[in-house]
Amino acid sequence: MTETDASPEFRRGWDAALLAARAWHENQAKKALVQARRSRFPKNFEREAEVHTRAAELIVTLSPDDV
Repeated sequence: MTETDASPEFRRGWDAALLAARAWHENQAKKALVQARRSRFPKNFEREAEVHTRAAELIVTLSPDDV
């Protein structure tokens, strides 16, 4: 499916799904950072937060052609 093949409804749905996924990753990163502050061994939680932060940054680069 190319950019011109996507209907307006599909684009709205696609954009909403990307925003929801990005928000979820951002919230998971915040949650992991809170857990890192409370943990005796924070490195694993800090790495998890980095992964979620990176995923939130990359998710906006996805296009319908990627799936």
